[in-house]
Amino acid sequence: MNTKLYVGNLSFKISEQELQELFAPYGEVKSTKIIMDKMSGRSRGFGFVEMDSDDDAKEAIDKLDGKDSQGRALKVNIAKDREAGAQRAPRDNFNR
Repeated sequence: MNTKLYVGNLSFKISEQELQELFAPYGEVKSTKIIMDKMSGRSRGFGFVEMDSDDDAKEAIDKLDGKDSQGRALKVNIAKDREAGAQRAPRDNFNR
């Protein structure tokens, strides 16, 4: 099992420190990362938490998936690795 967790439906106001504190009761948190929009600098509403062990990660998923945090039901599951060289499809909606 992977110890890196995807955390979705985050409040746009949550900080990485608050995210770490949310997961800390379920084991040692190695790292947290909230994904930010490059243009606005605002949170995109999701992030990643890396736990110290598989057991810690599983417990965090069991306890936090669906839990309310700042008025939003969290979505917590195992993060999927991006395939090597995988990129998003180019956006061309600006040409319309």
